[in-house]
Amino acid sequence: MYVVCKEHVELAIENFVDEYEDAPDVVDLKETEFSNWDPPVKCAECEKHAEFLVV
Repeated sequence: MYVVCKEHVELAIENFVDEYEDAPDVVDLKETEFSNWDPPVKCAECEKHAEFLVV
């Protein structure tokens, strides 16, 4: 699972495919709310605001 900014979505997808050998789902964090989990605020790759969840 990767929480990233728009700039790092492609990198997160590549990493996911390399690790799991399957295509990920990409979730827009602006449009989705989670009942039992608060996603990180910052991108896993930089200090920008996280916008997408790659799972």
